[in-house]
Amino acid sequence: MNVAPRDLHDDLQRAARERAYSMKLEDISPADPELFRTNTMWPYFERLRKEDPVHYTAEHEFGPYWSVTKYNDIMAVDTNHEAFSSQPSITIADPKEDFKLPMFIAMDPPKHDVQRKTVNPAVSPVNLANLEPIIRERAAKILDSLPVGEEFDWVDKVSIELTTMTLATLFDFPWEDRRKLTRWSDVATAGKNSGLFSSEENAEQERRAELYECVEYFMNLWNERVNAPPANDLISLLAHGPSTRNMDRMEYLGNLILLIVGGNDTTRNTISGSILALNENLDQYAKLRANPDIIPNMVSETIRWQTPLAHMRRNATRDIDLGGKTIKKGEKVVMWYVSGNRDETVIENPNAYLIDRARARQHLSFGFGIHRCVGNRLAELQLKIIWEEILKRFHTVEITGEVSRVFSSFVKGYDRMPVRLHPV
Repeated sequence: MNVAPRDLHDDLQRAARERAYSMKLEDISPADPELFRTNTMWPYFERLRKEDPVHYTAEHEFGPYWSVTKYNDIMAVDTNHEAFSSQPSITIADPKEDFKLPMFIAMDPPKHDVQRKTVNPAVSPVNLANLEPIIRERAAKILDSLPVGEEFDWVDKVSIELTTMTLATLFDFPWEDRRKLTRWSDVATAGKNSGLFSSEENAEQERRAELYECVEYFMNLWNERVNAPPANDLISLLAHGPSTRNMDRMEYLGNLILLIVGGNDTTRNTISGSILALNENLDQYAKLRANPDIIPNMVSETIRWQTPLAHMRRNATRDIDLGGKTIKKGEKVVMWYVSGNRDETVIENPNAYLIDRARARQHLSFGFGIHRCVGNRLAELQLKIIWEEILKRFHTVEITGEVSRVFSSFVKGYDRMPVRLHPV
C-alpha cells in the first residue's frame, strides 16, 4: 500500500500544523480549496475548535464569513432555520445576479417543505426496497468486470459508475448518456481553478454553457413525462407535483443540480473514501474481513470520517449570539461539518477510523433539521451493498499510488485513486 510517499505526506502535515499554529488567528480562512486538495486543513480546524470555535474571516474572495467548527454549535445553527436561513445559497459564493439557480435546499419554509415532499417518494423505504436488488446486480457486474492484478482507477471504474447508474435510475435517464450526469455534477460545483475548464478566464462562461445544456436535455425529458401518466422517477414527480409543475427553467435547473450533486458526489466520494480509510488502517480492514456483519456500522463511520460535503452555509436573519460572538443580520455562517465530525469534545478519539465505533451514526455529514439529506438512506444502502459484494470477491483493494483529491472546500472528494485487486 502506497497512498503517497510517506515522508512527503508527513512533511506536508508537519508544515501545515506549524503554519496553522503560527499565523495570526484572524488570518485563518478555512475555505481555501488548496487545504482540501492537499488534505492539510485539519490543524486549522483543530486550532479553531480550541481557540475560536465561532470564527470570523474578514477577507475572502466571496466576502466575509463566520466559521462554526464545533459539533454542538453546528447543530444549533443547522436546527434553527428561522434564525439561520439557507437563502440565497448553501455555499460561500453568492449566486450571480444573471444566473440564479433556486433549489429547495436553498429555500426556507413553506416553499422548501412542499418541494422536498414532492421528491420524497423516489427515496421512500418502499422504493429503496425495490432498488436494492437492482443496485446489487449492478455492483456485482461492475466488480466482476474489473482487471484483477492490474492497476486501474477506482474512482472512475467503481465509485462513479455505481452512483451514476443509481442516479440514472432515479431520473429514468437515458442509459447511454448517464455519464453526462457525472460531468454536470462536477461542473456545477467546480471553481474556476478546478481544472475542468479551458482556462480560469473562461470558467464561468463554460460552466454556464454546460449547465444550459443540462437543462435543455432535461426539458426534453420533462416534456415526455408531463404528457405521460405520473410515475415514481424524479422528473415525473417534479413534472406532476402541484408545487413544482410550474417551475421556471432556472428553478428546474437548480433543483436538478441539487438532486444530481446530492445523488452523485456524496456517495461516490464516500465509496472512494472507504478504500482510502481501510488502506490507511489495515487493522480495521482485517477486522472487516473477519466480521462482514459490521459493514453497516463501517458505512456510518466512513461517512463521518470522509464527510463528503465539507460545509453548508446559512445567512443570519437577525442579530444572534453564538458561542460568545454576535453574528449580525445578513452575515454568512458556514457550518464546517468536516470539523464538527472531528470534535474531540463530543466524539471520542475522532481522528481515528474505527469501524466498530459505538454510535457511529452520530455524525453531521447528512446535516440536521429541515435540510437533513433527503437521500441519506440511499447513500448508506449503496455503500452497504458495494462492500458486501467487495468482500465476496477480494481480500484487499490495495491503493498503489498517489491519490488525487478534488480542488474544493465544498465537495470533499477524489479525482483519481489507483488500486490493484487481490482476490479472496
